[in-house]
Amino acid sequence: MQIVSDISELRAALRDLRAKGDQPTPRSVGFVPTMGALHAGHRSLVQAARQRCDIVVASIFVNPTQFGPNEDFSRYPRTLELDCQMLGAEGVDVIFTPTAEAMYPSGASTFVDVEGVSGRLDGASRPGHFRGVATVVAKLFHIVQPDFSFFGQKDAAQVAVLRKMVRDLDFPLEIIVCPTVRESDGLAMSSRNRYLSAEERRQALTLSRALHAAEVQSARGEHRASALLETMRATLQEEPAIRVDYIAAVDPDTLLPIDDVAAGALLAVAAYVGNTRLIDNVLLVS
Repeated sequence: MQIVSDISELRAALRDLRAKGDQPTPRSVGFVPTMGALHAGHRSLVQAARQRCDIVVASIFVNPTQFGPNEDFSRYPRTLELDCQMLGAEGVDVIFTPTAEAMYPSGASTFVDVEGVSGRLDGASRPGHFRGVATVVAKLFHIVQPDFSFFGQKDAAQVAVLRKMVRDLDFPLEIIVCPTVRESDGLAMSSRNRYLSAEERRQALTLSRALHAAEVQSARGEHRASALLETMRATLQEEPAIRVDYIAAVDPDTLLPIDDVAAGALLAVAAYVGNTRLIDNVLLVS
């Protein structure tokens, strides 16, 4: 395993790795971009990449441009040594750990805006967030040039933005979405879970409980989005300490609201538990 911070060094390492072996076809590269503070959800992405690809690259970079002025950039957990140990144990070939100065050179003024979809769900709550996400991921795709990149279903709105970016800009890669990994009690794994006190963690279970209640209702034949959202709202109101940011039933590609979920839908929720903003979702299939 190699750990590199310099862009030129990463490109050289990948040239060497691609040149190895005697396969008749080029060696495939799988890429897992992260902000570190890794958990079992990230591990599942790396494992999926390892199973599918010849070379696996992971990045660790807390991207400043996707945080708003009053968000948690400065206190976002940074656990580089432990993260590298986890990634090494999972067989990652190269870990890319760039600095902010490397990713955003002095005077940089170019950004990627995915209009429309970037202003929905988390994009509506966090103006500019998805511009920062799209910009840094586009740069990482350009640097790594992967064949496949792996993301978690928990970040469904991010996935929708990045899929559209890949289509619109003709990136020669495929985005692979892996299932949300949950704790045994249903809480969706997140790096921000470590902010929660014991009581807040108990309260946070209300998000997955609300989604599960609506999912069960849908499976029993209720296709009206309004009814499913009411079920979610009622469940969330059982925990008055939670402050709901949004609940939504949307098309998973466009993130536009839908009225009928019979053909499939994304049910999504974002809420504050204490001072921590958490997101979760379930994908209903037809």
